Amino acid sequence: MSLVTSLDYPRSYAVLLAWFSEDANCLDYLDWLRWPEGFVCPNCTSVVGWRLTDFRWKCGGCDRKVSATSGTIFDKTRTPLTVWFAAAWLMVNSKTGISATQLRREMEIGSIQTAWAMLHRYRSVMVRPGRDRLTGDVEVDESFLGGPEPGVPGRGALGKVLFAGAVEVEEHGFGRVRLSIIPNASADSLAAFLDANVEPGSCIITDGWSAYPKATQDRYSHRGNSVTASGLQAHDVLPAVHRVFSLVKRWLMGTMQGSVSPEHLQAYFDEWVFRFNRRNSRSRGLLFHTLLRQAVTSKPVTYQSLCKAGRTRPSPEPANGLRPSPPSQEAGSPELPWRR
Repeated sequence: MSLVTSLDYPRSYAVLLAWFSEDANCLDYLDWLRWPEGFVCPNCTSVVGWRLTDFRWKCGGCDRKVSATSGTIFDKTRTPLTVWFAAAWLMVNSKTGISATQLRREMEIGSIQTAWAMLHRYRSVMVRPGRDRLTGDVEVDESFLGGPEPGVPGRGALGKVLFAGAVEVEEHGFGRVRLSIIPNASADSLAAFLDANVEPGSCIITDGWSAYPKATQDRYSHRGNSVTASGLQAHDVLPAVHRVFSLVKRWLMGTMQGSVSPEHLQAYFDEWVFRFNRRNSRSRGLLFHTLLRQAVTSKPVTYQSLCKAGRTRPSPEPANGLRPSPPSQEAGSPELPWRR
């Protein structure tokens, strides 16, 4: 289906606020994204249904009442959909994204946990199932995240997070990117990373690390360039992947202020890659449409599943007393307070 700006998705933040000034409009948009060809019951797959006055559907097959948000990342949310939509736009339409602290401040959300969970639910759907793997000439290398640590330097360092990156090298710059945390720099770990992210038959360009010949064996052609033998710096031998490493680290230290737990780092990588790989999109509103379309076709994500064990810092303190729902962004027909 060919999408049309200003018809299928808003072209600007001003249009977004005009279209989705009420929660009912947001719900109708999610309904259209989830069932573009008409209602299909998620329980019995019946295509017979009636729209109720509360915007839910009543299935003609199993008599079940179904909302466009049920069974998605918006399932059972107390946060108004106008806030969800504004957060989605701010998240994907800025090169730097938005942190939970900034989202809480701008949307007047009652707690940092709510803002943090909203953004992580969006991050959970930013990797499209079955996405195409990288092709052609692909630079691959590993890097670390974490402050200075005593002990063994380089690939054997302890107390840091090791991750791998792959970048398509094109004639005039570079193309798509993949980033993934890896347990170690062994041939098995690197082979698993390549298998998940790079199409077999591609040319893998690496430094002189001894694990790469075995990791690429029989599936990829390999071109290794030893940094030591060349007499060059690592960023000169592999300029594309090192540029990506620099950009993503700068983003984590800038927008996120370095406040990223290791167990959630992959989610932040997914967010950064989502925006970066769509940097040449013809419309920023198309990113908003893509994110919401993937959100309504994904399973619910609970707060407990997001708060994984093994955090390196304490969780935020819970709010005191009864926590109110975040205020909706519904405009309605407000009076002009400055005329009072």
